[in-house]
Amino acid sequence: MSDKEAVDQLVDHYRQLKNEIHKVIVGQDEVVDQVLISIFSRGHCLLVGVPGLAKTLLVNTISQTLGLSFNRIQFTPDLMPSDIIGSEILDETRNFKFIKGPLFSNIILADEINRTPPKTQSALLEAMQERSVTAAGNNYPLPTPFFVLATQNPIEQEGTYPLPEAQLDRFMFNIWVDYPSYTEELAIVKATTSDLSIQLNHILGAEQILKYQEVIRRIPVADNVLEYAVKLVGKTRYTSEFAPQLTKDFISWGAGPRASQYLIIGAKCHAALNGKYSPDIDDVKAVAKPILRHRIVRNYRAEAEGFTMDKLIDELL
Repeated sequence: MSDKEAVDQLVDHYRQLKNEIHKVIVGQDEVVDQVLISIFSRGHCLLVGVPGLAKTLLVNTISQTLGLSFNRIQFTPDLMPSDIIGSEILDETRNFKFIKGPLFSNIILADEINRTPPKTQSALLEAMQERSVTAAGNNYPLPTPFFVLATQNPIEQEGTYPLPEAQLDRFMFNIWVDYPSYTEELAIVKATTSDLSIQLNHILGAEQILKYQEVIRRIPVADNVLEYAVKLVGKTRYTSEFAPQLTKDFISWGAGPRASQYLIIGAKCHAALNGKYSPDIDDVKAVAKPILRHRIVRNYRAEAEGFTMDKLIDELL
């Protein structure tokens, strides 16, 4: 099968996936799109939203439609690295045996990642980067595809350990989950307060997802799109030749090269899911906000003058 045919097939599977997901998830179109883009781009996501917005349900639904194994880890202040990675025990024959932890799954939901100490956060982030874990000197590869979706509660900061910028950079997307509209909430309440049971179908398997990830990497990109993405990231750094006055006034730290890489991979995937065989500048713009919003550090002046991260990115675009 040619790459062109594979992209056409991906568009078809993507439509089927969305139809299945929306049997359970009402609205949240943009969130569903961004989570699927990060899966096909081989990236990880950080979902930020108040409790009760179906973040866990969304991940569970996506894992079912993709036919992947799924584990939820509830992060707490007393969670240790061995609780997520696994540990060695002595078996009946007095030999050490490694018992795999919940991290050994295709999709991991790291619930409230900022509730656990840095030691456990870094164990998860190492697994995200290397796609393997080390225990007692032995290296254990994680299942493929491997995808971490972490959630964070933006309103309750007491007793939390916020992720440092260097660790936030490991996440491809920072997705803001907003409240549903009036009609969406009406539909949610109607569906969840009855005895209606929904049967979800498997649309894709692990092998097909890996194949699509490779196809997306092979999509060609025009030089002007590459230049636009790199210049856009350059605009976030006050030391860059491309930095506008806005950056010098309101941004104390800009995005690193990983942002440029993710902008191109994300744009390739956004183009493919919309039936295009090569991304254009509009595809870069479509993925810019979730990629840049956790990689830029505002200064006090920006906060004082009411410049949100999204408003700053809009100005840069």
